[in-house]
Amino acid sequence: MFTGEIAALSTALCWAVAARMFAILGRSFSPLALNFWKGLAAIGILFIITTYFVPAYTLSNEAMFWLLLSGVIGIGLGDTFFFQALNKIGDSQSILVAETLAPIFTALLAMAWISEWLTWQQWTGIALVILSVDMVVKIQKKDTTKLFEATGYVYAALAALCQAVGAVISRDILTSTGVDAFNASQIRLVGGMVMIVLLMVLMRQTWLPKTNNAKQTWVLFTGATVIGTFAALYLQMVAFANTKAAVVQTLFATSVILSLIVAKVLGERVERKTLIWSVIALIGVGVLVGAEHIPH
Repeated sequence: MFTGEIAALSTALCWAVAARMFAILGRSFSPLALNFWKGLAAIGILFIITTYFVPAYTLSNEAMFWLLLSGVIGIGLGDTFFFQALNKIGDSQSILVAETLAPIFTALLAMAWISEWLTWQQWTGIALVILSVDMVVKIQKKDTTKLFEATGYVYAALAALCQAVGAVISRDILTSTGVDAFNASQIRLVGGMVMIVLLMVLMRQTWLPKTNNAKQTWVLFTGATVIGTFAALYLQMVAFANTKAAVVQTLFATSVILSLIVAKVLGERVERKTLIWSVIALIGVGVLVGAEHIPH
């Protein structure tokens, strides 16, 4: 009954866990190179699964085009804009802008594109989650050295818009064709990889990591990719197939809250204010999930 919501929250948890691993890997890889290698590895895993374990599924050329485009925009351009925002205004402000705007953009696009309307209860849940995530990011803000740079906020907003476009296209194709999550994830990733490779070539990025311990780096990379790319992408497609795009995108934003739970499990100190806002976010999730299943 709650397949889509559980998948969306599981995606957010995967991102929260993988974010710590990717943060360590970021010391060795450039952002685009890390995106390239994790995408390549995930495509390899998905290829084995779609070839040997999942029944073959034939998509029309039109549906294939739209899924590829959703990958180009959502993964390729979206991640690149987000990395640019990180460099300009730091992580806290980038997350703040992107996670606030993405659910709103997704809701508006879903209404216009696929006539997917939200109830007032769902809007209430979205507002609670977004407000809580914003407050947690502000409390957790560590990077105060970055100067205000308007272009950074533009990049973060563009990242949110790309996420929203990718989400709505995916939702449209998944619900209209019935394609399984594994095949859909693979096609989206291929689209994203085309854009990433193009950007790497144009920007003359270094392809390999700079590290003193290559074995340790690649082992950590493998774990981060399985959790943060392969598992997260599959769960993301399951979520979009079963739940409204705006609801899914809002639940994804809870990765900020879930990362605090991961920190607590690892024995790190979490402020009381942060915990209070985390509880409010979870109430918002409850409202959002409950509203989705109230008979209308």
